[in-house]
Amino acid sequence: MKLCFATNNTHKLDEVSSLLGVKMGLLSLKDIGCTEELEESTGTISGNSRQKAEYVFKKYKVSCFADDSGLEVEALNGAPGVDSAIYAGPQRSHEDNINLLLKNLAGVINRKARFITIITLVTPGLVKQFKGTVEGEILHAKTGSAGFGYDPVFKPNGFSKTLAQMTMDEKNKISHRARAMTELINFLTSHPI
Repeated sequence: MKLCFATNNTHKLDEVSSLLGVKMGLLSLKDIGCTEELEESTGTISGNSRQKAEYVFKKYKVSCFADDSGLEVEALNGAPGVDSAIYAGPQRSHEDNINLLLKNLAGVINRKARFITIITLVTPGLVKQFKGTVEGEILHAKTGSAGFGYDPVFKPNGFSKTLAQMTMDEKNKISHRARAMTELINFLTSHPI
């Protein structure tokens, strides 16, 4: 079974490949010849996920799935949310995003946050979405060097370390993307494409 993951983010590809194992051949955007930047203009995580998957399916005629994720911080009214990747500007710098987040939370006691991922699967005659979340808190400083994005400042509930301190296997057991992927994999197992 060949399925395109509509991303060129190597971190995401590594995470998803380790989750899928040898069950199916995972293709990247590069593999199908898609070099353009996929638009994310809907203003919502679920809308952006669907927008990317439908674009790739229609233009490249390949079954695919796309994800969009965000970090929602309770004290910031859900920000950065859909703008998580560009929170500190269009340069998409993980470092800048984390620094702005920590600045905006300076002196704030409520550090509750959650990561959310929505995956949209598009195949002939089907559009289906899968959701994964992980609840946690934002630490006051970066801890750990693995992972990417906000991982160094996000500590999941029930754990003593951040996502950036976890191995890939540990993270894949609890992460928002892993949970959404598990839903997708379960669906694909019972509904082969």
